[in-house]
Amino acid sequence: MSFNKIPPRWLSCPRRGQPVAGKFLPLKTMLGPKYDDQVAEEYRFHPSMLSNYLKSLKVKMGLLIDLTNTTRFYDRSDIEKDGITYIKLQCKGHGECPTADNTETFIRICEHFSNKNPTELIGVHCTHGFNRTGFLICAFLVEKLDWSIEAAVAIFAQARPPGIYKGDYLKELFRRYGDGVEAPTPPPLPEWCFDEDEEEDEDDNCKPRTPESEAGSSTSFSGKRRKEHLKLGAVFLEGISVKHVTQVTTQPKLGEIQRKCQQFCGWKGTGFPGAQPVSMDEQNIKLLEQKPYKVSWKADGTRYMMLIDGKNEVYMIDRDNSVFQVSNLEFPFRKDPRVHLENTLMDGEMIIDKVNGQVVPRYLIYDIIKFSAQPVGECDFNIRLACIEKEIIFPRHEKMKTGQIDKAQEPFSVRNKPFFDIHVSKKLLEGNFAREVSHEVDGLIFQPVGASSAECWTALCWKFRHSFCTN
Repeated sequence: MSFNKIPPRWLSCPRRGQPVAGKFLPLKTMLGPKYDDQVAEEYRFHPSMLSNYLKSLKVKMGLLIDLTNTTRFYDRSDIEKDGITYIKLQCKGHGECPTADNTETFIRICEHFSNKNPTELIGVHCTHGFNRTGFLICAFLVEKLDWSIEAAVAIFAQARPPGIYKGDYLKELFRRYGDGVEAPTPPPLPEWCFDEDEEEDEDDNCKPRTPESEAGSSTSFSGKRRKEHLKLGAVFLEGISVKHVTQVTTQPKLGEIQRKCQQFCGWKGTGFPGAQPVSMDEQNIKLLEQKPYKVSWKADGTRYMMLIDGKNEVYMIDRDNSVFQVSNLEFPFRKDPRVHLENTLMDGEMIIDKVNGQVVPRYLIYDIIKFSAQPVGECDFNIRLACIEKEIIFPRHEKMKTGQIDKAQEPFSVRNKPFFDIHVSKKLLEGNFAREVSHEVDGLIFQPVGASSAECWTALCWKFRHSFCTN
């Protein structure tokens, strides 16, 4: 690579993220004016632009840590003249996670600076500002702020979408800090990774992943064209045969359903678009005191989104982004029961109830993203719960009363999952309630009332294996 050439995939890569935990600002590397002949004005990111951005936020950055392996990108004096301390901490990046020594040095530098300057931000950048940057910021949050690694990775992804996207980086973070928790599947590569032809960079790259280069990834890529992973022979519900449910494997139908769900969720990548709650830890449990929450039990079920798109156009989408078509399941429009709902997307879980010795599959709806194309997912949680009960459950019950819907012919029952005031948390785990639930319960889900359906980082999951008290 030419010494004076801009890094691959740098142009469309977002300049910066949002502050992380009030301490860090993740960035891509700035490029000095000597690169202007290769960079159109709208894509430039000079050191002076960082200074102007900080002034607009009315915040002070006192330290900038450069993780790249080169000094050619910009002149450090352009940073230092604004009173920002510049530190070069070289991390290889290309195919290698930050070493234990890199991590220890980064944490020591940041802790020392924060102790002396608690209100000032620390800027961190590698070439693109995602993998090395995210890795080290997450390590600091875990080691010095007592965050869980799940919470750290999730909050970084919230501040710098899509977060850490290299699977080996995630695996190494969870190996070091996960206490046996399996690393999540890496998110799909961001759009800007496909803007240019493949080219090696001596500092860092984000080459499109392939099944060979990223074993275990649920998404495969070929050059610029991204394809959804197709899992043939997917099972709808383990251990039980459910009638009127068939896997969708033909194109273009499969792709159209997947894309519609992704678009409804505002998900720009590939793969399953549903939000994922964060495991509760000693840090984020404090959120329960800071904002109103509702609570429900965590069923030992299977996560599914449900897309309702007309009569006999009901689809279930699992975490592998496999799609199942469900027939003989009706969702009438409340204002005109002759009309079938469409453009409606919900979230929930399939569970297996045992009633009088019989196995009964049920779908428990716990959230809604779109109702008749309306963005109800942007409303607060109480409104979403009311929408599920009034617009989804009630019209079905009314038609059941008149015999227009025969429950016996449906593949599974559909219910809304109730949420309660947070003060009843203990009752959900013991006493009559725990005995009356006809399926396995393995924890609690805490849902913030004021957050949209997309704000997963404030939705908390508590399992019985957690050792600290939730009272």
